[in-house]
Amino acid sequence: MNTMILHRRRTLLLGAALAPWLSPASAAQEPTARVIASFSILADIARELAPPGVEVSSLVGIDADAHVYEPSPADGRRLARADLVLINGLGFEGWIERMVRVSGYRGPVVVATQGIRARTGGHHGIDPHAWQDLAMTRRYVANLGEAFIQRWPDRRDDIERRSSDYLARMDRLDRQVREWLDAVPRAQRRVITSHDAFGYFGAAYGVDFLAPQGWNTHSEPSAAAVARLIRQIRRDGVRAIFVENISDPRLVERIAREGGAQVGGTLYSDALSAPGGPAASYLGLIEHNAKTLASALQA
Repeated sequence: MNTMILHRRRTLLLGAALAPWLSPASAAQEPTARVIASFSILADIARELAPPGVEVSSLVGIDADAHVYEPSPADGRRLARADLVLINGLGFEGWIERMVRVSGYRGPVVVATQGIRARTGGHHGIDPHAWQDLAMTRRYVANLGEAFIQRWPDRRDDIERRSSDYLARMDRLDRQVREWLDAVPRAQRRVITSHDAFGYFGAAYGVDFLAPQGWNTHSEPSAAAVARLIRQIRRDGVRAIFVENISDPRLVERIAREGGAQVGGTLYSDALSAPGGPAASYLGLIEHNAKTLASALQA
């Protein structure tokens, strides 16, 4: 008898543990739609705007370099099941058109930078890193918000409310970034990073960024380019050099050593950090970069 009672108790406990997975309530918690963004920063912005129940994920993950990303078959299958695909545009994802075609995805592809006046320069072409300027990212918010309303028109009020709240938080951060960097004399705001990903930030906040690599990381910088940069550090008195979360730090460390500059920390350029890290969200990325720059330039 005692054995039978114990068996029944175990059965009831197991049923209670499985109930959330087997009940209709659990099914209701499944995402109603899936949005795929090309990289982690764009996915985070989209999560802030998407209505509840919409799952947002990215193809290129945290601390990963979207410039050299190579799509996998599993990523292609994820893309094929998406309800909406979001990309940065401006040539940032050179692989996306072929991936969409091969995956069989037939839905809309939303270009977050649509309508942005991009930076251009000589043989570099177009600078795609527009998210580094909070003012530019307002256009991202407008474009993604409009796409979400078109996809889920019955959720318009919710999407518009979330967009307004996010823009207000962006405006507050923009004022704070200006306050931090205004404390640094303009002549001292000259730094070096791994690749030229911070031009929009520099134009917005008055910081001169130099880099051995251009707007993408497809090829290694030449020895001549590195030598020119080292000479410029010595000539112009560059105060700090920064590594990037997506790049091998050894080149930057060598430039700092030979140029006589200090490594001022890590900046987040094309990808977020892991959850709990210093740049786990887009706004957290901008805040971390601004604080790191201000601190190093005032040292």
